[in-house]
Amino acid sequence: MFLGIILLLGGIVLTAFPQFVWLISESWKSENADEPSTLYIWSTRFGGIMCILIGTANIIALLYYK
Repeated sequence: MFLGIILLLGGIVLTAFPQFVWLISESWKSENADEPSTLYIWSTRFGGIMCILIGTANIIALLYYK
């Protein structure tokens, strides 16, 4: 269940704050980039939604299939 909660919280952060994730993880790699690309924002949100779905499925599976 711990993994499901971590995935759920991480997915929420990825979905709600993709610019913040870019600032922490990718901005230091480029001298000229001052904001993330549209593709980066969409792919980060997609990954966040996948994490939310997998985390929710994990929690539901552990709660109902003991």
